[in-house]
Amino acid sequence: MRHVNHDIPNLALWIVPLLLVVPNVLLAFTEGWPLLYKITDIALAFGAFLVVISLTRNIGWMIILCFPFIFYSAFQIVLLYLYDGGIIAIDMFVNVATTNFTEATELLRNLKLAMGTVFILYLPPLIWAIYAIVKKKRTSRDALFMPRLAGWTLVGAGLVFLALCYFMYPNFDARKHLFPLNVVCNTMEAANRTVRTNHYPETSANFSYRATSTRPADEKEVYVMVIGETARADNWQLMGYDRPTNPKLIQRSGLVAFPRAMSESNTTHKSVPIILSYLNARNFGDSIHHTKGIVSAFKDAGYCTAFFSAQRRNHSFIDYFGEEADAWEFIVENGDPQKDDYLMPHLKCFIDTAKADKLFIVLHSYGSHFNYTDRYPEQFAQFQPCDYLSAQAKYRDELINAYDNSILYTDSFLNDICDELEDTGVPAALVYLSDHGEDIFDDQRGRFLHASPTPTFYQLHVPMIAWMSPAYIEKYPEKYRFTLRHRLGQVDSSESAFHTMLDIAGITSPYFYPSKSLANKAYADPVRLYINDYNEGVSLHESGFQPLDFRKLEMLAHTP
Repeated sequence: MRHVNHDIPNLALWIVPLLLVVPNVLLAFTEGWPLLYKITDIALAFGAFLVVISLTRNIGWMIILCFPFIFYSAFQIVLLYLYDGGIIAIDMFVNVATTNFTEATELLRNLKLAMGTVFILYLPPLIWAIYAIVKKKRTSRDALFMPRLAGWTLVGAGLVFLALCYFMYPNFDARKHLFPLNVVCNTMEAANRTVRTNHYPETSANFSYRATSTRPADEKEVYVMVIGETARADNWQLMGYDRPTNPKLIQRSGLVAFPRAMSESNTTHKSVPIILSYLNARNFGDSIHHTKGIVSAFKDAGYCTAFFSAQRRNHSFIDYFGEEADAWEFIVENGDPQKDDYLMPHLKCFIDTAKADKLFIVLHSYGSHFNYTDRYPEQFAQFQPCDYLSAQAKYRDELINAYDNSILYTDSFLNDICDELEDTGVPAALVYLSDHGEDIFDDQRGRFLHASPTPTFYQLHVPMIAWMSPAYIEKYPEKYRFTLRHRLGQVDSSESAFHTMLDIAGITSPYFYPSKSLANKAYADPVRLYINDYNEGVSLHESGFQPLDFRKLEMLAHTP
């Protein structure tokens, strides 16, 4: 009889569960959970995987059936590399669904260390599992006994620890604190949100801003809102940065910068819909499915509207809000490069050809989204060296140089828009703000990018400016005066953008609140909030802000 070697299958009974709890062990070091949480998390996960993997002798098939958990483990390790903590959030899965292929590959190409680690850990077991299935390799019956015994023992102990967690800690929730259960629950909620988003046209059909213009119908006016991407205020000369990243805008008259602006979200798929609507952190989760965008408010008030984006559609509310306009286009989908100045011909053409006295245009730029070197033409590579091999802390100088070049390009882009509006000779204004900021290995945490499960100061501190043309200031000097008065106030950029834009344009609506408009005498400093993973508006103390972030926030409050 042919001898069958069971050594590798028997060994896989232990190795695969161990690999699957690598994230649990890492989370025990990165998360500030009580010790009992961490013990429960590791014991239950390791025990459950031992039981599952030893259910049958067909170990190859059992490894393949565990693939979803292998994927979760790999995803979690990459997340920890990027953000130094946090569970794979609901927003992370939504980000995957709303991020285009180009963005994803740009990022993955620059995460060589993290991607190499997960491939080394998890690709060999999967390859061997396929080999075992093809060759009909099985583990011995005797070898199943010890993994099963150890697994059930750990599960039993874990359930006791679980009961103690609920008894000792009122805030404990297995759906939030046990990996991979929390990730499974987050996946289901992300899927639910995606389904609800797909039904947005039906759920929002009856919404109306009931907006009206307080100005004569035949008075010519042009207003532009520009939504930036991944621009952080700390790298803007206008906001106090010591590099000349805004050489054109800083010389422009009629421009007001708000250096203390903070976003309510560190993710595009949340922050942009808030910017484009009357919503805020308090009511976003309940109302976003039933609300239309700022374009609809301007249309109600008699404006001819346009929405032009340098980004691709991403199956989010941004697409729906953009398509409410009279003219709209996502220019990248026609094959144009992802450079923001490709928006200019669309802006000029709309202003020149629109047969209406009142115009409102929204431009959604690509701004400073990673990969930074792809966001600006070669002539804007002023800060050198700006080439980096990958996204690692040792290349921070090069990353910052490239990032600053992208801000320099944004400065030129916004200045060109102001020139175009000023050339019309009619009252015109521009409001610009970024959706969120970015971490670029700024401190000992070594965090990079945005959209992390918990935000940082750098991810929420965003640039915001308002510019008014000479013709506008001459006609509505009080709006410029009030805007200038509030330049050093605390600003919630996400919340105030909608109301400021309507106020500048002289539009009123039941959804317009003067206390949230930077162009209004009644403006009041907001209570800073953050939209967490569960779409709840929470204080920064509850958001995951750390002492480093609060120190930066305190410094910002005292910056002249």
